[in-house]
Amino acid sequence: MKKLLPALLTLALLALAACAGDGLRGPSSAEEISAFEQIQLKLMEMQNFRAIATVEYRSNKGSNTYEITQHARASGEYRVEVTGPDHVAGSVTAFDGQQIIQFNSRVSGRVHVMTQEAPERSEIFLTSFVHNYLQSSEVSVTVSDMDEGVRTVLEAVVPGNHPYLATQRLWVDNETLLPVKLVILDPDGAERVIVTYHVFEYNVDIEDEMFTL
Repeated sequence: MKKLLPALLTLALLALAACAGDGLRGPSSAEEISAFEQIQLKLMEMQNFRAIATVEYRSNKGSNTYEITQHARASGEYRVEVTGPDHVAGSVTAFDGQQIIQFNSRVSGRVHVMTQEAPERSEIFLTSFVHNYLQSSEVSVTVSDMDEGVRTVLEAVVPGNHPYLATQRLWVDNETLLPVKLVILDPDGAERVIVTYHVFEYNVDIEDEMFTL
């Protein structure tokens, strides 16, 4: 993955451009471009992560919001635990690289083995974003000036022809290099999934048992 970094940086720097109407602009200073390079390197060197986040799913009928804890590896394994709201807390979904297993602590002995992945779940992991970003034929890099500070915004294409998941945008804090928000948009540009990070840790100690139930 590290071998891809120089070429990726060159490609991305050539693609710096403003996104009109979204409150975004292209990096306009050496400091912002340097921050972008550091963010790229941080993401490329990520082997795994742990995050506490809020995820909101939006549809034409309304929205649902959940509090979750995520653990994931760049190699694909993941674990997501729902901690709120109370009526769904205790649900755990884990992928060990071979199978997806779902468990609900509120229902004793209830374990469900799934054979197919759901993009609505797998695409909310930062590791999935990095994979998609590396695979995208075009990259978009912009800057967002927010009250909390300056964020670099990276965009990736979600593979496949999902009717609601087309592109991903990742906001990363220029100072801490930590992800702030991951948004998945549909083909019309509407926000369908919003992941807001409250705690994020790169490259933590994760045992294999974390991904088995």
